[in-house]
Amino acid sequence: MKEFTGKRVVILGSTGSIGESALKVARELGPDQMQVVGLAAGTRHEELAAQAKEFGVRDVCIYDESRRSALEELLPGGNVSAGAEGLMELATLANADMILVSIVGTAGLLPTLAAIEAGKDLAIASKEILVMAGEIVMTAAREKGVNVLPVDSEHNAIFQCLEGQRGDSISRLILTASGGPFRTWEKEKLAHVTLAQALKHPTWSMGQKITIDSATMFNKGLEMIEARWLFGVGMEKVDVIVHPQSIVHSMVEYLDGSVLAQLSTTDMCFPIQYAVTWPARCPTGLKPLDFAELAKLEFEAAREDAFPAVRLAREAGLAGGCLPAVLNAANEVAVDAFVQGRLGFTRIAEVVESTMEKLASHQGQTLEEILAADTRARELAQKALAV
Repeated sequence: MKEFTGKRVVILGSTGSIGESALKVARELGPDQMQVVGLAAGTRHEELAAQAKEFGVRDVCIYDESRRSALEELLPGGNVSAGAEGLMELATLANADMILVSIVGTAGLLPTLAAIEAGKDLAIASKEILVMAGEIVMTAAREKGVNVLPVDSEHNAIFQCLEGQRGDSISRLILTASGGPFRTWEKEKLAHVTLAQALKHPTWSMGQKITIDSATMFNKGLEMIEARWLFGVGMEKVDVIVHPQSIVHSMVEYLDGSVLAQLSTTDMCFPIQYAVTWPARCPTGLKPLDFAELAKLEFEAAREDAFPAVRLAREAGLAGGCLPAVLNAANEVAVDAFVQGRLGFTRIAEVVESTMEKLASHQGQTLEEILAADTRARELAQKALAV
């Protein structure tokens, strides 16, 4: 029998946009290169069951424990788990080589640490994990000899631009941002943004939370902190440039003034595939770039006066400790309130900033201290909603 030389992958967050793209990649690569051996979803048990049947996956988890019995009925004979304990089981699955973490929010942190402890390579799509506990996660990964491969298009681009280069030769990491749907709007007009408008991203098709974060530019702010830990550079070396076409996915500037950029079609399947096949490159079904058709690529400075998220993230990243976790938690609370119609668009950043100010002196770098800061930030952000 031919020896399997591909990757056996568990997907945490399989029914979200990243998870669905990852399954598309699995179809394209075929079972010789990518075998899906575990799937986890939040609440969509019927979609999860359909995915498990298509890919012949026995080990599944539904985070919403109330849906476990319904999932078991759809998958007789399957190994069905639920809740946080179920995520931990999948993250440490014996026959898995890689855990792809694409869970929105903070629920992916403990499974990520468990996967590292079990010696599993990681493909990270959940920004919150490294924003909250980047130093803890990356230190654990180094100690265990685990590869941490970025799935975000921006970080995957930087990862590619850094290959074969010395870390001490880096001048800047330059994250590109589309600018979102309100890139050219007057600052005063932003106060009247509706949910429907915020969910109309000009270039990417993503989940609700990340789409709103892109509209406020908190997504880019979180990516700045994530890049600082992924690539082991100081926060002062992480910059943002707005690039509306989303073709240049990010760049690295070196000490000699050279800039390496990664360009590709705007499709999340590309960075996901590269994370799975790395260090090899494989053909994709994606449309190649036609530079004559593109005609031009534009770049402009981020408007931090209208979109303070970049400034707030830079401050949190420079301060370190628990403040990045505070920023992330307050933003999650504020975005949820905006979705529910309880908070205006521009108030999202105001709630985050006021919460950061209240907890600026909150020190600590252990996992317990970070989780405590996360809880406290959520409490204070809830109170700030009423102000």
